[in-house]
Amino acid sequence: MSNADRKIAVAGCGLIGRAWAITFARGGYQVGLYDKADGAVSGACLYIEQVLPELQANNLLNGASPGDVMDRLIECDSLEHALDGAEYVQESTLEDVEVKKAVFTQLDEVATPETIIASSTSAILPSAFSEHVPGRHRCLVAHPINPPYLVPAVEVVPAPWTDDDVRQRTGELMRSVGQQPIMMEREIDGFVMNRMQGALLQEAFRLVAGGYASTEDIDIGIREGLGQRWSFMGPFETIDLNAPAGVADYIARFEGMYSTMAQTQRDPVPWTGDLSGKVESERREFLAADKLGERSKWRDKRLMALRAHQNSQTKTDSEQ
Repeated sequence: MSNADRKIAVAGCGLIGRAWAITFARGGYQVGLYDKADGAVSGACLYIEQVLPELQANNLLNGASPGDVMDRLIECDSLEHALDGAEYVQESTLEDVEVKKAVFTQLDEVATPETIIASSTSAILPSAFSEHVPGRHRCLVAHPINPPYLVPAVEVVPAPWTDDDVRQRTGELMRSVGQQPIMMEREIDGFVMNRMQGALLQEAFRLVAGGYASTEDIDIGIREGLGQRWSFMGPFETIDLNAPAGVADYIARFEGMYSTMAQTQRDPVPWTGDLSGKVESERREFLAADKLGERSKWRDKRLMALRAHQNSQTKTDSEQ
């Protein structure tokens, strides 16, 4: 069965939901969109229509036209309509555990028994909102980095009772639309990406608090340094290539240095108060508050260009 004969439902059409809709529709699926807020579905479709031409210009629509992608979107006036025939539903409602409990109860009641129910939550463990659900075995988290149509990594996080077949099918579906799933074996606070990001942010704040470097100097270190490699390889591959004999050699050479540093990295630094004011002040020197929206659009354009470049390099690598 081709993706054109398959359907995905998106429940919640805000910032994350509309981005998922682009991802799934670009991947060839029919996408049923539903949001209980008046005008949310039509607003999401209008946003998508405005974004698609630029995605096409960067060759990020898998060869489809903007019209092709729009034709795959189904504006639904009820959850039942959105879920009718859907093999998978992506929930993207408020980041509130009680809201998600209620939504998952409703999704479980409406969806067919085979439908996978996934949440986009970035911070709530799947066990926290699915334990009470009769069909909890088909519930899990599929957490993206926003927007998923530009950043392919997505965390597939099972609850303790999620069937492994559901986890595997979710990973396969994500790959079918061009995403790169992080197939977590079990849940943990922060999942993978926010735990890694949190460790980096904690050290960044610590360095600013201690007066060792400014916020811009730290940004330079990532933007012009570590991030250059991290845009196409992860930390383990990075260290594997940073010692003549590979990762074991790197560990033998540098584990002691990192172990010593770790002794000064144990206690969290509060981000609030004077430190928050210092970081805010330094950032506003480089970007005025009224320019944040404009800079966000710039970021997305840069991500489009980066993704287009990475896709071209992947194709070149595969041909070698």
